[in-house]
Amino acid sequence: MKKVLFVVLALAGSFIAANNANAQAGKIGVFDIDYAVQGMPGYRTVDSLLALYQQDSLRGEYDFAVREYNRLDSNYKADSAAKKSATVLNYQKEQRTQVMTTIVYWQQIAQQKMEQKRQQLAGPLYERVLAAYSKVLQTNKYLIVLKPTAYEMGVNPENVFEKVFREMKLPVPEQFRSQGAGQEQQPGAQSATPPPARAGAATRPAAKKP
Repeated sequence: MKKVLFVVLALAGSFIAANNANAQAGKIGVFDIDYAVQGMPGYRTVDSLLALYQQDSLRGEYDFAVREYNRLDSNYKADSAAKKSATVLNYQKEQRTQVMTTIVYWQQIAQQKMEQKRQQLAGPLYERVLAAYSKVLQTNKYLIVLKPTAYEMGVNPENVFEKVFREMKLPVPEQFRSQGAGQEQQPGAQSATPPPARAGAATRPAAKKP
């Protein structure tokens, strides 16, 4: 009887140990590098420089495109009335169409330019976060790491934001802190804002229609 009981206890212990090992090997984390970078102390400077770039450079580019379109349109109409050759008129029409295409798709163009500028300005921050994130992944061996908005209620992933900021020896921003034991977490999903390039683009004034 004692021998049978010992075998049962041994099997139960092995089962519990196996379950713990599987749970450890299959743990899920939550993290987003864009949110983490935006939580860095130096990102406010990036945000300010992006606002200046949008107002000064992108606005200037768009205003120039509008002026250029109006100039080309006026020249085309004048030369058309003057019965200029088809070669001249077709060339002017092609130039006008190219500029008009830029104006029509300016919002998308401006967003791409903003994203490129953001990546340039925030590059050092991304490198620092990525280096810390890589170390955290090597240490914790997550089965999968999800974005804050990518998992359903009831899932209780591990807060990777806290680990990454601690790896960088920086205070954990409030929006990335765990709320407490037993509470479901979704760090960064509501407090962090999307990258500026995705939030908007330069204002688009009206141009004369072709």
